[in-house]
Amino acid sequence: MKSSFLLVVPLVISMSANAQKKPQPKPSVKAVSMVAVDDNPAAFKGKYPETKTVEQWDDFFGEKINDPYRWLEYDTSDNVKDWVKRQNVVTNAYLDKIPFRADIKKRLTELWNYEKYTAPFKEGEYTYFYKNDGLQNQSVLYRQKDGKEPEVFLDPNKFSADGTTSLSGIEFTKDGSLCAYQISEGGSDWTKVIILDANTKKQLGDTLENVKFSGLSWQGNEGFYYSSYDRPKEGSVLSGKTQFHKLYFHKLGAQQSKDEMVFGGETTPRRYIGGGVTEDQKYLIISAANATYGNELYIKDLSKKNAPITPVVTGFTNEHEVVYSENGKLYIVTNIDAPTRRLVVADASNPEPSNWKTLIPANQFPLTVSSCGRKLYAQYLKDAVSQVYQYGLDGKQERTITLPGLGTASGFSGKAEQKDMYYSFTSYVYPPTIFKYDIESGKSEVYKKSGVKFDPSMYESKQVFYRSKDSTRVPMVITYKKGVKLDGKNPTMLYGYGGFSISLTPAFSVSNLVFMEAGGVYAVANIRGGGEYGDDWHNHGTKMEKQNVFDDFIAAADYLIAEKYTSKPYLAISGGSNGGLLVGASITQHPDYFRVCFPAVGVLDMLRYHKFTAGAGWAYDYGTADDNRNMFRYLLNYSPVHNVRKGPCYPATMVITGDHDDRVVPAHSFKFAAALQAAQTCPNPVLIRIETKAGHGAGKPTTMLIDEQADKWSFLFYNMGLTYKR
Repeated sequence: MKSSFLLVVPLVISMSANAQKKPQPKPSVKAVSMVAVDDNPAAFKGKYPETKTVEQWDDFFGEKINDPYRWLEYDTSDNVKDWVKRQNVVTNAYLDKIPFRADIKKRLTELWNYEKYTAPFKEGEYTYFYKNDGLQNQSVLYRQKDGKEPEVFLDPNKFSADGTTSLSGIEFTKDGSLCAYQISEGGSDWTKVIILDANTKKQLGDTLENVKFSGLSWQGNEGFYYSSYDRPKEGSVLSGKTQFHKLYFHKLGAQQSKDEMVFGGETTPRRYIGGGVTEDQKYLIISAANATYGNELYIKDLSKKNAPITPVVTGFTNEHEVVYSENGKLYIVTNIDAPTRRLVVADASNPEPSNWKTLIPANQFPLTVSSCGRKLYAQYLKDAVSQVYQYGLDGKQERTITLPGLGTASGFSGKAEQKDMYYSFTSYVYPPTIFKYDIESGKSEVYKKSGVKFDPSMYESKQVFYRSKDSTRVPMVITYKKGVKLDGKNPTMLYGYGGFSISLTPAFSVSNLVFMEAGGVYAVANIRGGGEYGDDWHNHGTKMEKQNVFDDFIAAADYLIAEKYTSKPYLAISGGSNGGLLVGASITQHPDYFRVCFPAVGVLDMLRYHKFTAGAGWAYDYGTADDNRNMFRYLLNYSPVHNVRKGPCYPATMVITGDHDDRVVPAHSFKFAAALQAAQTCPNPVLIRIETKAGHGAGKPTTMLIDEQADKWSFLFYNMGLTYKR
């Protein structure tokens, strides 16, 4: 289930209104530059909050491992709450003394303040779209009918006074008359579901609670399927282990306590379960998995009363997804005998793999497939950039969709009766643009351009390839302002992820623009563990090969230094979630490589990650310390929390987390920060920035995003001995 993935990606801006409709104001910044300073005002001269240690020894295959900060796992305790407050006081005091921090925040706010749109989608008689006026904390869902003026359908900014409650998903009935939407409070993965009459916008029935890692899928207008876990009974709801997922059917008007469990529980225990009704309303498709890779597929014929749930594929060694259904045929993307995926078609009455027929064969590039207007859209990643082709339902290629350049295209989906659809395109130097596509003619036209104040002619973005420690060829995209001198003195941010088959593809970022217009170089390494080259690329960054991920990242740093983009005094690294692990391991394995480090919401205690929330489901990528002695020793050798040691001068580090992160619990970051502070032997600051009423990243209000980005760039510039000059 994709919703179970660890995922934090670089901040990406959304769509804007047509720029020509409004005169664009002249930029208020005459010049932005980095100016070196002579002394070291960034040195940490204060005192870190006292963090007590405890005697806690765990036995792993006869080997005793100390966990002196175990008490920081109890996030609801008064001691931990007090520790969080004291850490934030120290962090805020340090950030407050950076003289140009307010200037960076002001510039971020200026660039952020433009209208942003998402691609429209059709439901019933209405066309829906999201819009943010510029600095609204949450984007507003609008709808429009027959060319009339748009009206507000849902305004998440009214969900809470501080903007920390977000809209995390919405699903309409086939006729568009009803909808159910999810809200997340404080960034939590636990959501509530509210049902509306879409015509009147009035709530129907009660609010469903305790829903997690769930889609919503209507069966006619009778009700919908959703998934959740039993809410943890002991300890913190945010950190309590969630073991078995369950698929329910909620009948409209019924109490949630009466909802029927369709799949899961004691009969078919799985960690991740999702159910979706096909667009033609004929079949319920169930995906079930025990880890973030590999799933089973089940089907139920909804046209037959009391029809059984029958397996299509069992076992967890491969991945499969039904992308379309028509006339009793299922169109399935699978990696059986195809590490980069292929599209097959199957008879729904006899859907076993032995009866599959290949429609689009696998090639060397990873494949995803979507549908709209009774056409199929094959989207390939070639060296981490998009290629898109239109196919008929017979598997014959009809055309190549011409994209504006090398970047990331997304969308290409809609309903079977649609004659046109919308897709988006972006790159590191191409602000997101929405295109309207005519399915019959294959013509694309710009629907909405970005209104961000950005001149792409002033920037350069290029893809390079470098060799890792074992000679593996790895791609990296480097973006910077034209005219940057390759003298080794450019402040450089290296970003990576490297896990869970997630691909880092080009995307425009307002935050990165602030850095690059000041002379910064932004580099993204497409390291192993991701999905950029299919299953093999992913698998060579998992379990006993996880060290490849860290080696690839260090080799990217070596390339940037060798080619004189930067040097160690000007090199920063950043990553979130699994990318936070990447940064944490890089810090402990190579403390002398980097000047500034940002491990965000990271998986940092590799011996205990599987003890919290849905962490046990990440074992496909990591393995667990309970598996066997070899796996335990391998994890211990790179676990960031366990490899902090006295002696090295660690880089200036700002650990970032949220107190409501119930995916990667904040205890990971708490322990790592405490260990680093205790071990630091030089004046480089080791701080932890703990956002309150924030989770793993999704749904953060605009104010929080701007504040966090301003703090990061300020901390980076300050600790490189540079100043932000306006």
